[in-house]
Amino acid sequence: MSEYQKFILETVAKQSPFVAEQMRLELERQHRTIELIASENYCSEAEMAAAGSWAAWKYTEGYPPKRETGSKGRYYGGTEYYDIVEQYACQKWLEAFGAQEEYHCNVQPSDGSSANFAAYMAVLQPGDKVLSMDLNNGAHLTHGSPVNFSGKLYDMTFYTTDERGYIDLNDVREKALACRPKAIICGASAYARVIPFDAFRKIADEVGAYLICDTSHISGLIVAGDHPSPFAAGADIITTTTHKTLRSERGAMIFCKKELAKKIDSAVFPGSQGGSLMNMVFAKAIGAELACGDAYKQYIHNVVANCRAMAGAFERLGMAMVTGGTDNHLLLIDLAASGADISGKKVQDALDSVNITLNKNCVPNEKRSPMQTSGVRIGTAPMTTRGFGAEDFCATAQIVTDAIRSLAEDSFEQRAEEFRGRVAELTAHCNGVV
Repeated sequence: MSEYQKFILETVAKQSPFVAEQMRLELERQHRTIELIASENYCSEAEMAAAGSWAAWKYTEGYPPKRETGSKGRYYGGTEYYDIVEQYACQKWLEAFGAQEEYHCNVQPSDGSSANFAAYMAVLQPGDKVLSMDLNNGAHLTHGSPVNFSGKLYDMTFYTTDERGYIDLNDVREKALACRPKAIICGASAYARVIPFDAFRKIADEVGAYLICDTSHISGLIVAGDHPSPFAAGADIITTTTHKTLRSERGAMIFCKKELAKKIDSAVFPGSQGGSLMNMVFAKAIGAELACGDAYKQYIHNVVANCRAMAGAFERLGMAMVTGGTDNHLLLIDLAASGADISGKKVQDALDSVNITLNKNCVPNEKRSPMQTSGVRIGTAPMTTRGFGAEDFCATAQIVTDAIRSLAEDSFEQRAEEFRGRVAELTAHCNGVV
């Protein structure tokens, strides 16, 4: 436990011993756990401090003045320092992505779903046709799920993956030509291969559609040059969370071509959000500084290398992965194809009990419900932050494989203590939550 973490617990305990105790237990859980959830990570203590600071006390509805949107300033006074930090955060994130010339940045969205809502709201009307990836093939809830605003508000058509699990660009083009969408959504929350932004741009141009790219999972790889850039491809709107591979505090951002800046800003405020969480904007500014550095880029290189090493270990162990491997920070195990006719939920719950955290996930041609699934998703970003290298991830792949096979053979409970011990050996030498 770091000195800063001790300080936080001591401060909270002065007011609420109960809450402080739950926070202490959660910190212990994080320390003893191998965290493999691809959408999670650990930010710096500087970002945590900014997020938990007096920057949260001020209302700052609106935007700094003299933005490219023509904003005349905030609705409240006393915001001069908030204006400076917000403008700085926007400039630094544009610098991180190498997009200063043609793009505009909005750092106010509070999460990825609200960022996508604002992006759609900026250029679409309810009932407009939208082409998006099928959710069973790796798309996000906000890409057209019938239980989400995206599926309720828009006329969705879905493209799929081919027999290998790769995005089927022929299917994308055929469906785009057939439905003539107002927007094409690309990006995913559970897709292990390169997303061909250039190809999507060509198809969007062919049918006169906006290209909206949700890069929430791969944005860190884009910054580091480990994945092609949607900025270079000329995407109209790009959304991302800040807390996954970008390794900043929780939140989101929207980038857009400068001619869409006023529409995007208006869609965020007053269109879909009220007063922005400026404490998180302060934290995002620090995150942007870190993302511009060489140490961050090396971290991302390690994330990708570690994921490929882990995929190689799973392959040697006879586990089947969707697409057969990975190009990024995550991989998907198809349980049935791996010879284990059990649900992803059963694997998730069992591994959680031995201090490995991952998540159930749908696979192509999914036959189970989204609450059960036939696969699991694994990511390497959080444990790379904590110092895991390729050997550690390969050892983790062995534990996960042994656990899955023991579940299929009804011998997991007899081996649970063994698995906990093997996990403890791996976490003993890694960093604390930083």
